[in-house]
Amino acid sequence: MTDARKRTLLQLAALAAATAALTGCGKTEAPAPAPAPTAAAPAPAPAPKPEPLKIAFAYVGPVGDGGWTFAHDNGRKAIEKEFGDKVVTSYVEKVPESADAERVMRDMVAQGNKLIFGTTFGYMEPMAKVAAENKGVKFEHATGYKTSENMRTYDSRTYEGAYMAGVIAGKMTKSNTLGVVGSIPIPEVVRNINSFTMGAQSVNPKVKTKVVWVGDWFNPPKETEAATALINGGADVLMQNTDSPAVLKTAESMGKRAFGWDSDMTSYGPKAHLGSAVINWGPYYIKAVRDALENKWTTGQAWWGVKEGAIDFVSVAADVPDDAKQALEKVKAGLKDGSFVIWRGPIVDNTGKEVLAKDAVADDKFLTGINFYVKGVEGKVPGEKK
Repeated sequence: MTDARKRTLLQLAALAAATAALTGCGKTEAPAPAPAPTAAAPAPAPAPKPEPLKIAFAYVGPVGDGGWTFAHDNGRKAIEKEFGDKVVTSYVEKVPESADAERVMRDMVAQGNKLIFGTTFGYMEPMAKVAAENKGVKFEHATGYKTSENMRTYDSRTYEGAYMAGVIAGKMTKSNTLGVVGSIPIPEVVRNINSFTMGAQSVNPKVKTKVVWVGDWFNPPKETEAATALINGGADVLMQNTDSPAVLKTAESMGKRAFGWDSDMTSYGPKAHLGSAVINWGPYYIKAVRDALENKWTTGQAWWGVKEGAIDFVSVAADVPDDAKQALEKVKAGLKDGSFVIWRGPIVDNTGKEVLAKDAVADDKFLTGINFYVKGVEGKVPGEKK
């Protein structure tokens, strides 16, 4: 081998060794490991759903009475429709106006009800007692006058419905004798009898009104007897301040005319029915519950009528003449916008004594203390002092 070839081979070997050395010393950057997955933060727990407001009603009659209690129960159903699962309602029907009312209300408190409605005047004293001992519960009393920090009162101006019925009665009577079946002689009922008579006299000054008292709110047999006695005494158009449809049914069976009271009673005596003076408790009950839910409930007294949508006169009979219907609508519109006042003087009682001077307007204190009959109503109020 020549020296030149040896040198060439040595150079090639050295080059290969150098290349190998460089390759062995070189480092390839490994890709950075992927970061470990981070656990997602747990979603915040949903806020606990508020417990529904528990609401209870004490009814003096059965829910199927077709009148007073039926109207209140429609108001309870309006609450359920308006507030859904925000409320839970319950009721006890046929609760006597006695010590039993106190027992029932205490049981309602024990069951966790935080808003309790008592729907008749006779519950006032029992409710006031239970309210005083349960400050964390709100109490609402219908038609009464006693209040406290956790008890307020509410009522509807039923005398407006009675007056509107009177307008129709005055036009429809042939004998000029009207009849009223009265429940209990408290100012609320006496006021309605008087307003009915005044409404009739506004279109027919010749009318007079006879009254038979039954001493009960819901007693169909007694109501039937009273209606029969009035018809036998010459009355051909009847109104009631009782809770069942017995008066209308009696008028139907005896060929006379009558009105529904508190609820639309057309179906109980379609031939006799002239119209119904109805109460819509829904607007007030919805307001009361909203007050409680929004922590805006305060004590006080509420008295709602046509203006607030609590009183109406509905289902006027087809044979009522147009002039009577027009007179009715005029009164209703005036009550709605405040341009018409029922109890405006001069008004005299049935002995001729002036009880409201000319142009004087009765305030609520006057209206809630009425214990006399106006001119045209026969007899005297039970217990009335002359």
